[in-house]
Amino acid sequence: MEAIVLAGGFGTRLQHVVSDVPKPMAPVAGRPFVEYLFDQLVHYRFDHIVLSTGYKHEAIEGRFGTAYRGMELTYAREETPLGTGGGLRNALQFCREETVTVLNGDTLFLVDHESLSEFHRSHGGDLTIVLRQVGDTSRYGSVAVDGDHRIVSFTEKGAAQGAGLINGGIYAVNRRLLLPYPVGQKFSFEKDVLESRYRDIPFYAMPCNGYFIDIGVPDDYRRAQSELQSLLQQSSPQPSK
Repeated sequence: MEAIVLAGGFGTRLQHVVSDVPKPMAPVAGRPFVEYLFDQLVHYRFDHIVLSTGYKHEAIEGRFGTAYRGMELTYAREETPLGTGGGLRNALQFCREETVTVLNGDTLFLVDHESLSEFHRSHGGDLTIVLRQVGDTSRYGSVAVDGDHRIVSFTEKGAAQGAGLINGGIYAVNRRLLLPYPVGQKFSFEKDVLESRYRDIPFYAMPCNGYFIDIGVPDDYRRAQSELQSLLQQSSPQPSK
């Protein structure tokens, strides 16, 4: 079990609240936010995590070093901002498996990763996105799927309205999908891969109703302070046998 955590963003919308660390390191109930994410990966027996870092990378590297609770940590540092796609392609150089789980470092989404792996294998696509039902899709944009769970459309944030399915920021990705992109090229994973290629390549989506929070805006960052401590004191969901 191997994962890439995208942790190189500037966190522009949180700058006036948290300005001295990258967004995944923002303190939540006395701990860096990304530790909550790491704990979930430990629970599902991931053994190697590649962190795509950039902005204030030394804060993450200095805190965690080369291991966290038995998981090996590797850093794929961006010398210049590469966007989500370029950061992911850069991090892929340090991965060993053909299929890698990708997570946003500023989002906690409680997903059964064993179910995700099985779903991805059984559908045979190059990419699976985990989707979350929300009451208001306008902040995130929305995703539509057909009866076979294949993605059939993306609606951009702002244009989306009302309840619907959103991209939860967790993916199972086959290495071959990104190998054609040159290392060091700046591009958006969302715009230049997901939204540009889903018509030609089967991309699938697995719905999940697990706890979800994105700390990218101040209101949700403040909400995380009270919710995460109580939530993660409860028993973690058990992996399926």
